[in-house]
Amino acid sequence: MQPLDSALPNPPADRGDSSRRRKMLVRVTASGVVIAAVLACAWALAYPERAPAAVGDIVEQLTGANPHPVRLQRPAVAPLSAMALLGKQIFFDQSLSASGKLSCASCHSPAHAYGPPNALPVQFGGPSMTLQGDRPPPSLMYLNRQPNFSIGPDTADADTAANFAQEAAAASGVARAQKTAGAAPAAPAMVPQGGMFWDGRADTLQAQAFGPLMNPVEMANKSEADVAAKFEHGAYREQLQQLFGPNIFNDSRLLLSEAMFAVARYQVEDPSFHPYSSKYDYWLEGRARLTRAELHGLQLFNDPAKANCAGCHLSKPSRDGQPPMFTDYQYEALGVPRNGALAVNRTAGYYDMGVCGPHRTDLASQTQYCGMFLTPTLRNAATRHAFFHNGVYHSLDEVMNFYNLREIEPGKIYPHDAQGHVMKYDDLPAKYHANIDTADAPFDRKQGDAPAMTDADIKDIIAFLNTLTDGYQPGAGH
Repeated sequence: MQPLDSALPNPPADRGDSSRRRKMLVRVTASGVVIAAVLACAWALAYPERAPAAVGDIVEQLTGANPHPVRLQRPAVAPLSAMALLGKQIFFDQSLSASGKLSCASCHSPAHAYGPPNALPVQFGGPSMTLQGDRPPPSLMYLNRQPNFSIGPDTADADTAANFAQEAAAASGVARAQKTAGAAPAAPAMVPQGGMFWDGRADTLQAQAFGPLMNPVEMANKSEADVAAKFEHGAYREQLQQLFGPNIFNDSRLLLSEAMFAVARYQVEDPSFHPYSSKYDYWLEGRARLTRAELHGLQLFNDPAKANCAGCHLSKPSRDGQPPMFTDYQYEALGVPRNGALAVNRTAGYYDMGVCGPHRTDLASQTQYCGMFLTPTLRNAATRHAFFHNGVYHSLDEVMNFYNLREIEPGKIYPHDAQGHVMKYDDLPAKYHANIDTADAPFDRKQGDAPAMTDADIKDIIAFLNTLTDGYQPGAGH
């Protein structure tokens, strides 16, 4: 139970009648809404110049309610089109893989926020389902708002194909913008932004859906013709002809393009991919209350001197009222430790360097981006069991400890060599260590400094992150 005086804002110095303030102090529980309202009004009368902030602070602290509710703009819900219904069939079709056991839904489970259904760091695939992938599949949720990949402000002519190498070269002399929670997002002049997969190599849901079909450690088809043959002799042959015409099977590339477009339509139209039904969404709208721990976690999340999470994972609704996406869509080099459980990492000299390789090759020469990976949304992050591009961590506690201790106690994060030296940033070649973010809090601290967050702070931040899980029922409890 929290004393009221710990929740009240400090009065102005020139109005400092301490005896009057002490007479106002009573203990109230979170359920004492009526008492809280009376006290808030009394405070407003005593200090009218602080009235809006005072009342809002008191209501928020004592009831867990959002004192400034907003109206969020959610996508309209309608019956799925024939195209989307076909895409849904394709999404769950295991016969489209070489093994006959892998579908889109195998790695993007609807029951797990369209992410992996297990705690493996990466998933298995290939012709016999024995080959290990090298990156954990991101969630497919909310990708309908993902912008196209670009570098710097969008100033190119819409009719001109982007030349990312030229954009990168033009941006190479500009200092990296610092990211601070609560401040306006930095202009993305220096880092890549947008795109899908961990390295942004696909711009559309259609292109993203096509990728796993040919990946040798995923669905592992040998050629486009092999996939087209499976469609031609599959259970929805007639639907393909009805939607795309009787000659659709005469052109394998066109067939695959249209089929993946259907998958994209399923992801766009089905509300389960973008429900915006988390407790935090309802709190923003004034339809749910946060617990004391959740509210404190939100404050820490947004505090530029503490967790500074909102520096990259934006927590406020957009100007047009769309719910917050909890990502700035940009790329960061975080220097997470190497994951020895991945088969690819047992190859000497192998490094996954994100934007500059190995999966995308068009920016391989732009070494200022080596080690950078897409900042994912934190929506439904509490449902995941593999974090970062290499799945090295398996809980939010581990993730938060990484942020908290990476710079001040690296020996607790990274392995040691034979001489006992800490192998800091061990999953990126030393010549690219300058790319790693050491400017943004909490990475701006040095060895010997106090950590940005206490264990209790981390516990509360994780409590808040759990409010970002979809499926909350407003009115079913607080």
